[in-house]
Amino acid sequence: MTRLHETIDTTLPLSDTFAFIADFANSEVWDPGTLTSARIGDGPVGVGTAYALTVKMGGGAAPMTYTIETFEPDRRVVLVGQGERATARDDIRFEATAGGGTRVDYTADIELKGWMRLLQPVLGGVFRKLGDDARTGMTRALAERAATTVR
Repeated sequence: MTRLHETIDTTLPLSDTFAFIADFANSEVWDPGTLTSARIGDGPVGVGTAYALTVKMGGGAAPMTYTIETFEPDRRVVLVGQGERATARDDIRFEATAGGGTRVDYTADIELKGWMRLLQPVLGGVFRKLGDDARTGMTRALAERAATTVR
């Protein structure tokens, strides 16, 4: 298993940050490793909400379904991803910061499946780049939202 951990600070208020990140339909906006993302079904975002994602994997793309396992408004969301080539568990925590901003603490555990799991120990640099790119994308997307949010 590979663990990615990133911390992002934003001036976007806590409730806005949580609503944007917890709704994984937005992941293609901030994660360059996500090619497409869409919510499956209707209703409010919460435990059981599922998302169909297409993620970059190797030289191609792979479908994954993410489902919200834990949903604590403005505090924490945990999503579990399942695909033919990998599983993932994304644990995202939110904390208000001084001045009305938010700190996002994002941990992703990724487990490759089948023969690909043999490659996991040597793919450290690839996974680090995925984490760096996601952090950069999330920082940019949250800054853009903060710039257009009236306080």
